[in-house]
Amino acid sequence: MSENKRVVVTGLGAITPLGKSVAEAWEGLQAGKNGIAPITLFDTTDYKTKLGAEVKDYDPLTYMEKSDTLRTDRYTQFALIAADQAVADSGIAGQVEPERVGVYMGVGIGGISTFETEHTKLMEKGPRRVSSLFIPMMIPNMAAGMIAIRHDCRGPAMPAVTACASGSNAIGEAMRLIRHGYADAVITGGSEAAICPLAIAGFVNMHALSTAEDPDAASLPFDSRRGGFVIGEGAVALVLEEYEHARARGARIYGEVCGYGSTCDANHITAPHPQARGGAQAMRDAMAEAGYQESDVVYINAHGTGTPMNDKLETVAIKKALGEDAAHRAYISSTKSMTGHMLGAAGAIEAMTCLLALQEGIVPPTINLCSPDPECDLNYVPRQAVKAEIDLALSNSLGFGGHNACLAFRKVK
Repeated sequence: MSENKRVVVTGLGAITPLGKSVAEAWEGLQAGKNGIAPITLFDTTDYKTKLGAEVKDYDPLTYMEKSDTLRTDRYTQFALIAADQAVADSGIAGQVEPERVGVYMGVGIGGISTFETEHTKLMEKGPRRVSSLFIPMMIPNMAAGMIAIRHDCRGPAMPAVTACASGSNAIGEAMRLIRHGYADAVITGGSEAAICPLAIAGFVNMHALSTAEDPDAASLPFDSRRGGFVIGEGAVALVLEEYEHARARGARIYGEVCGYGSTCDANHITAPHPQARGGAQAMRDAMAEAGYQESDVVYINAHGTGTPMNDKLETVAIKKALGEDAAHRAYISSTKSMTGHMLGAAGAIEAMTCLLALQEGIVPPTINLCSPDPECDLNYVPRQAVKAEIDLALSNSLGFGGHNACLAFRKVK
């Protein structure tokens, strides 16, 4: 296989807490819209956590037949919706041989709502009442599989399942698939729908979630008041395409995926390495592949979960990767302050944000950053978006298990 082909993004699709399209989501990100609100998907009376970032006013029948809604978990539905949008946006249909199109879709957990529902049936009504569709609805590869079926993608189709790094790992591995000649296009991104009693109970009991009841004081990346992340849901899909192929067919190009770093802390199942070694190395690797220069104006979409340890150590990682001076010059924001933490979809919406920030010269803010942590002393673009002509955009994703991923994007020149 030939190596080092250029990889560009020619399509985007999104269903998110800020809106059910790319345009709506991007408008919300620029405006500093808060997508966090009281959870409506179940009764939170007995739960310490009351808030989430749900996809608002979601009716699957708007997007698919009723029979399809009964055969798919919510996370797969979101993935299909985002992929349909991205494919339509790209105009890729019929432009690539099916055997040369892949699907890499990230998900952190998979069909946990289905698992919960069917387990309740088992306990209350016995094994004969468990759905025959339980396994295909639950398993985390099904979003990739159903996207491939829907769009006749006969190349590699698989999930990336690396907790909160899943979406970024999916995009990075998809980039490598094209770069090294194994595919001409890949539908990629991430999806998650884990706002359900079982998942919330698990996250609450490990003290990972914010227990704030004010939506404007809940997801607080880099703020001294931060006390945990707010769970979100949704999906974002990107169509990645080999550059010369995209140019030959006159495709609109959002930007180039020009670097990718993937590392493991090899340290702890949930805590980052105390010297942030894995996160820093992932950034260095992505920057090196992207041809980073000290003169580059850099935007970093931080992992920025709003947990006490993550934000402090991600700040350390950024300083190690860029050096103190360049780190202080960089624009950094955590859009999880608006979207909550979309788990397996987080890296995907943050990749989309990087591409649109590059294209439009607008850096979205970290909203509600009113009381900066002295140990988080970089420019996190507090409260309001700023205009900036960016040369290089980096997106960080750090997951349970020590998984670290960094994606690098540039404008196509």
